Amino acid sequence: MLQVHSFVFNAFQENTYIVYQEKGECAIFDPGMSNAEEENALVAYITEQQLTPTALYNTHCHVDHVLGNHFIHEQYGLLPQMHEGEVPVLVAVQNIAPAYGFRYEVSPIPETFLVEGDRVQIGSYDFQILFVPGHSPAHIAFYCADQKILICGDVLFRGSIGRTDLPGGNHELLLKNIKSKVYTLDPETTVYPGHGPSTNVGVEKQTNPFIRA
Repeated sequence: MLQVHSFVFNAFQENTYIVYQEKGECAIFDPGMSNAEEENALVAYITEQQLTPTALYNTHCHVDHVLGNHFIHEQYGLLPQMHEGEVPVLVAVQNIAPAYGFRYEVSPIPETFLVEGDRVQIGSYDFQILFVPGHSPAHIAFYCADQKILICGDVLFRGSIGRTDLPGGNHELLLKNIKSKVYTLDPETTVYPGHGPSTNVGVEKQTNPFIRA
């Protein structure tokens, strides 16, 4: 069975996730560590759980979701994996981060990219890549049908949706992707968002004030 552990990091209260099988391989999603204390907390958990990080994934590349990319690369030798369309967003972070007062060590650029329909493995479990732009120009989400898990970044929140007023945002496209690619998943799927508490697909379809099924 997969475990999902979340940390809340940086001034934006961003959710960083470690997804793993017990004492096995793990993947790190959207590392948002902005200081040594947060970096140490993440490493301590990985060590305590006897995990081996094998992948670093970015759902998208806004500043709060990539602050820890360089640290993860240095600590575990992992290059980030994302959609190629997020590279300009990632490159822009080195100019944006100082404006928010973040210490930012430049993220490495991926050598390979993820596209819709790709599948990645975490331990013995399979995750499908969903292409869900709207909050950012090439946002992706990670769906494990077997475990009913969706790592969805800033697409859908409990009772809310991702903002669309940042460069590359598109409100109508975001709503379309939520309806056609998220709300069509098993209603019992747990949604792990980039900010705030988890929710599930069925609840949001019935109650989300921004878009209902």
